[in-house]
Amino acid sequence: MPPLKYSKQREAIKNFLICRQDHPTADTIYTALREDYPNLSLGTVYRNLSLLSDLGEIAKISTGDGPDRFDGNMTKHHHFICTCCHQVNDLNMDSIDFIMETASKNFDGHIESYLVNFYGICRNCLEKKH
Repeated sequence: MPPLKYSKQREAIKNFLICRQDHPTADTIYTALREDYPNLSLGTVYRNLSLLSDLGEIAKISTGDGPDRFDGNMTKHHHFICTCCHQVNDLNMDSIDFIMETASKNFDGHIESYLVNFYGICRNCLEKKH
């Protein structure tokens, strides 16, 4: 495969994500970057997010019924996904690498990695219900 042609819009999307911890949607990214890139289209944002995700440079996080969210932090970490508002938060927690051994016990292949998401209701949504 030939090297990927440089795109300042793709670079702006990646840099925007690296600086964020709120796991924005494609719409949020598009809205934020439109001021600096007036010719940017939502389709371009979606295509570049897909490409960056396929290349392993960002992570795409499915929230179930809500829109996909994107993460520029490619270090190993886990997420909490609110089932009400679909907000995604990083979880700071002790290692759960023991899960690899547990999963391998009844599996004939070789497990190389894992990804864990936790689901529930965030503090903001809990406070709105009371």
